[in-house]
Amino acid sequence: MKALVSVKRVVDYNVRIQVKSDGSGVITDGVKHSMNPFDEIAMEEAVRLKEKGKITEIVAVTIGGAKNEETLRTALAFGADRAIHIKDEGEVQPLTAAKALAAAMKKEGAQLFLCGKQAIDDDANQTGQMVAALLDIAQATFASKVEVEGNKAVVTREVDAGLETLEVDLPAVITTDLRLNEPRYLKLPDIMKAKKKPIETVSFGDLGVAPSAGVKTTKTVPPPTRSKGVMVKTVDELVAALKNKGLL
Repeated sequence: MKALVSVKRVVDYNVRIQVKSDGSGVITDGVKHSMNPFDEIAMEEAVRLKEKGKITEIVAVTIGGAKNEETLRTALAFGADRAIHIKDEGEVQPLTAAKALAAAMKKEGAQLFLCGKQAIDDDANQTGQMVAALLDIAQATFASKVEVEGNKAVVTREVDAGLETLEVDLPAVITTDLRLNEPRYLKLPDIMKAKKKPIETVSFGDLGVAPSAGVKTTKTVPPPTRSKGVMVKTVDELVAALKNKGLL
């Protein structure tokens, strides 16, 4: 069984995001980037399934410019067998990404597509679901436990009411949540081995995908500064203060 794992390069989660002075976006030049944390969890789960003998090959895939090769090397160090770099220097929106990933999965003949439930840069939480819709295959999102047996996967997922267990036929799309696993620490020998593993470079055109910009960002602004708290001595003062702010 072959698994395709999507890994996205994002601004590192430890970095404090700064908005550009003209409001055209956030500052990314000279800022540390890393693999999206949810995608790390997806890659770790694929490696664990391979170690259990449920998966025979793991293919990491990313979309973006030349710097994304670093993210793929990290995925290869985790345990991916090879990687696909869908190279494009422009902005890639979720629908375009989903079309490219769906085409890559179809081309590879993979039976399992794993990705993080969302990326921490845009928090769109759309790509995995759209890949499943484009391929007309089953999906199980927000997975906190994954078990693969034969041509089926049993996924425990987190919902508002608690936990829900789904059994889906393969091929399927599974998006991973934080509590699924804890990604392993990468050792130097694994990092060195990753440098020798193959990375295939393709374009949107090679996959038959035409990039489209369905959403236009008009302005980016930082969140408002939190105002200073107000101390009140009585309940009546509290009620009056809330009324003055239009909260009651």
